[in-house]
Amino acid sequence: MKTLLVAVALAACGGDDSHLSIDDLQKPSTCMECHPKHYTQWSGSMHAYASVDPVFVAMNQRGQMDTGNQLGTFCVKCHAPMAVQLGLTDGTSFDPTALPEAATGVTCYFCHNVASVADTHNNGLVLAMDDTMRGGLKNPIGSPAHGATYDTLMDGDINNSEMCGSCHDIVTPKGVELERTYLEWQTTFFTESDPAHHLTCSTCHMASSTEVVADAPGLNVPQRNFGFHDHTLPGIDQALTTFPEQDVQAAAVDEELKGAVAVVGPAEPGSNTPTGGICVLPTGMATVRMDTILVGHSWPSGASQDRRAWLEVIFYDAAGAVLLSSGDVMPGQDPEDLADQDFVGMWDRTFDDTGAPAHFFWDVARHDASNLLRPPVTLDKNSPAFDHSFTASATKIDKVTARIRIRPLPYRLLTDLSLDALAPNLKTLDIVASMKLWTQATQKNGCNSPP
Repeated sequence: MKTLLVAVALAACGGDDSHLSIDDLQKPSTCMECHPKHYTQWSGSMHAYASVDPVFVAMNQRGQMDTGNQLGTFCVKCHAPMAVQLGLTDGTSFDPTALPEAATGVTCYFCHNVASVADTHNNGLVLAMDDTMRGGLKNPIGSPAHGATYDTLMDGDINNSEMCGSCHDIVTPKGVELERTYLEWQTTFFTESDPAHHLTCSTCHMASSTEVVADAPGLNVPQRNFGFHDHTLPGIDQALTTFPEQDVQAAAVDEELKGAVAVVGPAEPGSNTPTGGICVLPTGMATVRMDTILVGHSWPSGASQDRRAWLEVIFYDAAGAVLLSSGDVMPGQDPEDLADQDFVGMWDRTFDDTGAPAHFFWDVARHDASNLLRPPVTLDKNSPAFDHSFTASATKIDKVTARIRIRPLPYRLLTDLSLDALAPNLKTLDIVASMKLWTQATQKNGCNSPP
């Protein structure tokens, strides 16, 4: 706090010379002095974890080895962008432990000093490298530590997600649009300018509240309606090693995912009656319908080639014996290794130049995204929908359960990167809105009654 108090005293004299140095502003710990809650939330986020994530470090190392160092800063410029900005690494022999605080992870300064967006992918953000922090609040209160200005790029109500998209869309050296969250968002009705429908990345991943945005002795910052944006930044990934705020991060990820997709909707052909999404016909055929509900992109998204999401459906008779099961993946098992002819798996399938499956992004020549759940592109609540049919004994079915499960990445990837020791830390998450039950007692015309 001593640094800030000195800055406050100097600020009384006015002028930019009273601000902290750019070197100090680039350190997240400096931001903590006035933005303690933002800092705490960020400290456990994947932005903070990005450069020390062992999967990223091992992936970059393997990629440099496989390509003869041709990857250069391709990975590092998104996972440790300030390290590249400050000329501290060329990516080829990246060691996160050698980085100073200002260059570790995706920092406060990196996001809040963006002057423009030069490209839609592979980190096209251009920094001003000055002492002015940009934010989404209009008419910001002056700070003794730094300049402050409103920027439409960071206004969660009106921006077009350009900043997030520029880092979260990845085009590989072979020209493959491998990670496409921003492109996917652009296909949805959330891009409409109508405030009732316009939702940005930050709307979902940086929920707003009425807390003050800065809190320190000597500051008089007013409370604004929904001016504070959460910096937990939940998605799907979580730290696989010991890291701050892990319980908070896990709860935030669960909250983000629980209503993302669901087993819901009129599963019976021709029916206009909303059901629980499971329809069992007298023939023994059961239809399970999955809908995207609260996502602004395909699902799963991001590194879709590494995600592992699947539908689990289990049929029981009256005695509780299993008649048929699909997607019943065991702990420690990758879903693609399941011998299951009815299996429904949701992730990108990737292929190399020979048409063989590609395990690493630098080998990918093409991908098949047809297995992803599409985002809502219209206001029709019944579209899109994804129906999958299963057939069990027509005379014995007493109960059917369904749920959608997801892992951030497969165990096989950890093995390929010699990170098997991390396997016990890889979580399998259940999507709450997808957990449905059909029974003979609750059926309606063979389908569930409205949930």
